Amino acid sequence: MADLSVQGPSIWVVSDGRAGIERQSLSLARALAAPERAAKLAHIRSDAHRDAPLRLTPSGWMTRLRPDFWPAPLAALPPDQRALLVPPWPDVWIATGRRSIAYSRWLKRASAGATLVVQTQDPKVSLSNFDLVIPPEHDALTGANVFPILGPPTWWSPEEIAAAQARFPELGADPGPRVLVSVGGDSKTHRMSDPAAARVEYAIRTAAAQAGKLWITVSRRTPDAMRTRLRLLAEETGARFWENQDRDGPNPYLAWLASCDAALVTEDSANMLADPAFFGKPVHLMKLEGGSPRFDRLHRGFIDRHAARWHAGKIETWSYPPIREAERAADEIMRRLLARRPAPA
Repeated sequence: MADLSVQGPSIWVVSDGRAGIERQSLSLARALAAPERAAKLAHIRSDAHRDAPLRLTPSGWMTRLRPDFWPAPLAALPPDQRALLVPPWPDVWIATGRRSIAYSRWLKRASAGATLVVQTQDPKVSLSNFDLVIPPEHDALTGANVFPILGPPTWWSPEEIAAAQARFPELGADPGPRVLVSVGGDSKTHRMSDPAAARVEYAIRTAAAQAGKLWITVSRRTPDAMRTRLRLLAEETGARFWENQDRDGPNPYLAWLASCDAALVTEDSANMLADPAFFGKPVHLMKLEGGSPRFDRLHRGFIDRHAARWHAGKIETWSYPPIREAERAADEIMRRLLARRPAPA
């Protein structure tokens, strides 16, 4: 009988559906499936391939417990999601987010250890529940199965980048230097107070006087008043502004990242820092109110790698090797998978 299984390892991406959370697992999975790694893993065949991420949204009393105390994780899922957790099990399970932890633990047992269970971030439970944990360095987590990386695992394929740039050909006509401006907002550690908002607006206006073109975007955490101020600022300075698809059309963020000459970002987001660093773009950090030792370590990590500097009123350009930690993490996943499933001689 012909072997109908699909070449290459099966990879299940698991999250609670939040875009920022899911992106971490997706980035690792896509980096693992990149051609240079796929060639080394081509001997693995599987019947468990999935095209879409597995989005699990548990609810009920168990979600109030620590993830390693859930007595019956499947019972917390809607029936349609529960029905997805059936064999054949994947070769690799990559999960992100606190509510995925109970299912990573469950899958490790259900697969009898056959699945390589990977968890991103610090799960804050025993590391023995996972085969590999990939936290950011600023979490300061250590262990035999821990592989720390600088910031979040950011990754895009060359094809994705080229397609994004092709969708926005008008960017090529913008005068340089072209500066991507990413503005965050209120979080557990930072606050867009009125004084902070004024400082950020002043920094952006100063950058507009130095740049050929600003490309400004905001996050879901940006206060409404700041969104309005930045939209008006963009109109006054001739900058491009993107907030959401309904109001501003297709999202140009990836094209902006690939095509900008420098980035100016608020300090409150690991992704807003790591994204331009993936392309080797100089990153200027703007202060908000608040902070934490954890974010201090994050900033120091990128500054020490010459990717970022604190904004001091001037947009500068410099060069450094692009920071592509998802590729390094994918290499570690591949190494551990090949230890289990070596290629035939």
